[in-house]
Amino acid sequence: MSVDTQTVLKIARLARIAIGEDEAEALAPELNKILGFVEQLGEVDTGGVEPMTAVIPNALRLREDVVTDGGRRAEVLANAPVSEEGFFGVPKVIE
Repeated sequence: MSVDTQTVLKIARLARIAIGEDEAEALAPELNKILGFVEQLGEVDTGGVEPMTAVIPNALRLREDVVTDGGRRAEVLANAPVSEEGFFGVPKVIE
């Protein structure tokens, strides 16, 4: 695929980038080089390569998901400055 000056101007207009004709002429060969490099990447044989998310192997350290009733209300409320009827006591915000 080859990019000409008119294509560069159209892309700039769609991207809402204000460039002049002389800038578009300078950008056209650079965009052609980039597209050529992308085409080279498309020619690389990646048939035996599995997709990866990182260059080093990672494993999530997960704990077992156990449902409990908590049973620590008194311990948690001991950290509260004020507690009322088993709940945190907070100052009134709206009168």
